[in-house]
Amino acid sequence: MDGAMRLKPLLAALAGEPVRPPPLWLMRQAGRYLPEYRALRARAPDFLGFCLSPELAAEATLQPVRRFRPDAAILFADILVLPHALGHPVRFEAGEGPVLERLATRAQLDRLDAARALEVAAPVSETVRQVRAALPPEVALIGFAGAPFTVAAYMAEGGGSRDFAHAKRLMYGDPALFEALMDRLVEATIAYLSAQAEAGAEALMLFDSWAGVLSPAMFDRHVIVPTARIAAALKARFPQVRLIGFPRQAGGSLVAYAEGAGVDAVGLDTAVPPAWAARALPRTVTLQGNLDPLALVAGGEALREETEALLEAIGDRAWIFNLGHGVVPETPPEHVAELIALVRGHG
Repeated sequence: MDGAMRLKPLLAALAGEPVRPPPLWLMRQAGRYLPEYRALRARAPDFLGFCLSPELAAEATLQPVRRFRPDAAILFADILVLPHALGHPVRFEAGEGPVLERLATRAQLDRLDAARALEVAAPVSETVRQVRAALPPEVALIGFAGAPFTVAAYMAEGGGSRDFAHAKRLMYGDPALFEALMDRLVEATIAYLSAQAEAGAEALMLFDSWAGVLSPAMFDRHVIVPTARIAAALKARFPQVRLIGFPRQAGGSLVAYAEGAGVDAVGLDTAVPPAWAARALPRTVTLQGNLDPLALVAGGEALREETEALLEAIGDRAWIFNLGHGVVPETPPEHVAELIALVRGHG
């Protein structure tokens, strides 16, 4: 194990070491539940502009590190920065979330510009550089992107959805166009994550938030295969940088993902039984997860019971403590501090 892994528990866990107590960070650990974030966010009314301001995005990334000292900082950005950078219209509406132009034609696909994407997304790399320079020596830095299927689903749907019916109609009705979109996003994601690694990200994460809407066959085709392509390209360029995959609501396809996606760690969503995952998933992958974010909202005895049950369920696996989804806005910050004390004091 090299010096960085000895110093940084998260990197050791991603290399397969069963670190105890487990390293801990939280999805959406920077965000609206923190009063300092809300004050910072008010300085930039446009959310994409906020994500693409290195000064503001770096500060947002560092706020929870200063307050809680988790084992990792995760870059503050959004998975829809990439389609925006490619030239696809994206905006965020208060109370509505992301709104995108619905991609349904070859002409729209042909307008996506990979060269423009690297230029528009360059501030994200500058954020990575600023954060890496400011982090305590034991805290690792995670960069991230949306996985190609989830980004394609947003683009083909025109926003979020419960079932992504428009996206799936394109996937089934015009498979050539959907495959071409996926290919474009795979290459763009490799370039985007490579830039983050070059800027100083020590681990990378792919969020496949909508993987669970797919049938097993389509999951293999549009989640596992593209992730494996990205993983192979990144490992060829940056063999020291570890990759975490989070195929949310993958269900029975989670084993196939762990075996075939080429990732170093698999994020477990809230519905995955952790003891089952510890038995069923190959030991070649580190596990990450999967406390219910609403247990974190509750705090107190509920948080203690859920945390201790999760700590016991994982056993001797290499593991990173996290949530099964992101911190929700109504979370009391003191409950995050309580959780970290519980995990670090266990045993």
